Amino acid sequence: MTTPAWVAGKPVSDGATRDVTSPADGSVVGSVVVPSDADVERAVAAADAVARELRSTPAHVRAAALDHVSAGIRARADEFAETIVRENGKPLKWAQGETSRAVSTFRWAAEEARRFSGELQRLDTDPAANGRLAVTRRVPYGPVLGIAPFNFPLNLVAHKVAPAIAVGAPIILKPAPATPLSSLLLAELLAETDLPEGAWSVLPLDNDATARLVQDPRLPVVSFTGSVPVGWGIRDAVPRKQVVLELGGNAAVVVAADYADLDWAAQRVAVFGTYQGGQSCVGVQRVYVARQVLDAFRTKLVAALEGLSVADDIGPLIDERAAIRVVDWVQEAVAGGATLVTGGSRTGTTVEATLLEGAPAGSKVLAEEVFGPVLVLDACDDLDEAFDKVNDSRFGLQAGVFTTDLQVAWKAFAALEVGGVVIGDVPSYRADQMPYGGVKDSGRGREGLRSAMADFTEERVMVLTGLEL
Repeated sequence: MTTPAWVAGKPVSDGATRDVTSPADGSVVGSVVVPSDADVERAVAAADAVARELRSTPAHVRAAALDHVSAGIRARADEFAETIVRENGKPLKWAQGETSRAVSTFRWAAEEARRFSGELQRLDTDPAANGRLAVTRRVPYGPVLGIAPFNFPLNLVAHKVAPAIAVGAPIILKPAPATPLSSLLLAELLAETDLPEGAWSVLPLDNDATARLVQDPRLPVVSFTGSVPVGWGIRDAVPRKQVVLELGGNAAVVVAADYADLDWAAQRVAVFGTYQGGQSCVGVQRVYVARQVLDAFRTKLVAALEGLSVADDIGPLIDERAAIRVVDWVQEAVAGGATLVTGGSRTGTTVEATLLEGAPAGSKVLAEEVFGPVLVLDACDDLDEAFDKVNDSRFGLQAGVFTTDLQVAWKAFAALEVGGVVIGDVPSYRADQMPYGGVKDSGRGREGLRSAMADFTEERVMVLTGLEL
């Protein structure tokens, strides 16, 4: 069965097609229509043409559309989860979790659309401004180009589409070539709303066809989630555009000496260092443990890792090339002096849950984003050393600190050079309504509905004169 593309809210069934294959076994799980150059131009022209109308659409219309999509995902949750499994390969429980999050993402967007109202500011703080009041509101820059990755093919798509609709900005979505089916299923729900023609398009294009969209002046906002070189390349290519980047990292967790529940910490680190093949930008990668609890924690972590199922807990990587790279990085670290504590083997696209200890400084498993089920363990003598090691990275997305000491929590919040600090849990925790994003090479701007809505808009001020305040 071939799934149509969606151009200006209408299905396009004619044209070239591309197969979508399962990462688990390489089987063809579907095919999609690849939009032609003419289709792409129609999508962009329609987005440009409808921008003013959509911006002026009442909040209740936009909120109703978002509520409809949220309810539609909930009603078809099994279908969405099964689609994610087919095209992405992640275990069903993680696909179900992603589907539930997408329901919430659109619901939050609907709520934020209703209260995205601006603010009033008195200007009569100086005598020259007596009787003056500023009314500030945010208005869309214009149509948004949303470029989504393969690892969360539904919920990271939602984080492009939902805030754009919430602020009244047309969006052209380009899903990852490996995983377009979830976003095309989402398009069926969008087509049931009262959004005007041109408000959205879903274009399952090849990556090499995206540069033209990035450069198009009719798309003043680019929201990209993906690899570091591609993301910064986009920003460098269009420096005058509003470019929002979520580029991942090599997330670290600290287990402080005061933390007593090592079983919980070990289980969380094991699961969220390996879930969905380790292909999460906030998946645990670096683990820094207080020396006095290192031996006990290591024992518990190894047991937790070896208790995970490749089929039910970990799943495959997106393709065999990615799996080969991950194992190569592990072997490189071992050749450099690291100890392979457990795991390290590959079968096709799957890699065992792997734990390294004592990886040499500068090794790829420490310095780069592994994006595989690999953890690197190290001991620290005190918190300052642990926090310095966390910060010794060109990335800075999120970090986790296992502690029950409020002073340690605040110290971590002040010291760690990351976009988010999670106390008492792994850095992989994310609530979809909270600000989410990184510093350094991990990107610019923030996801999370309200934050993304701010990134897609700019302030406009009206000054009222002669008022009795």
